[in-house]
Amino acid sequence: MGRYGGQLKDVRPDDLAAIVLKEVCERAHVKPSEVEEVISKHPDVLEVAVIAVPDAKWGEVPKAFVVAKEGRHPTADDIVAHCRRLLAHFKCPKAVEFGPLPQTSTGKVQKFVLREREWSGHEKRIH
Repeated sequence: MGRYGGQLKDVRPDDLAAIVLKEVCERAHVKPSEVEEVISKHPDVLEVAVIAVPDAKWGEVPKAFVVAKEGRHPTADDIVAHCRRLLAHFKCPKAVEFGPLPQTSTGKVQKFVLREREWSGHEKRIH
């Protein structure tokens, strides 16, 4: 089998070529910063952090951690619907969790704390 235009080319003994589509990667690259930018534009969102979390089917999927503005009560469905209007659907978070974000003394979100919590108990991390 040789490579041919991004596909696998299988040349059979009878000289007929059968093009076999190469395995499609089920995971697509999602930049957390892109998803965060979209979610931060939601009128009820004060702060947001997005990380990749384990998923049995896809390996990993985006998850959003959201701090709502005072007096506002967005739902996970509100956040996902907002993302679906502005992003490709595969980039939208598969889960949304509300609550305070772990931060450094200077106010930077500690994503490693979120990752440790989400990935604990898993042998392998896919990044």
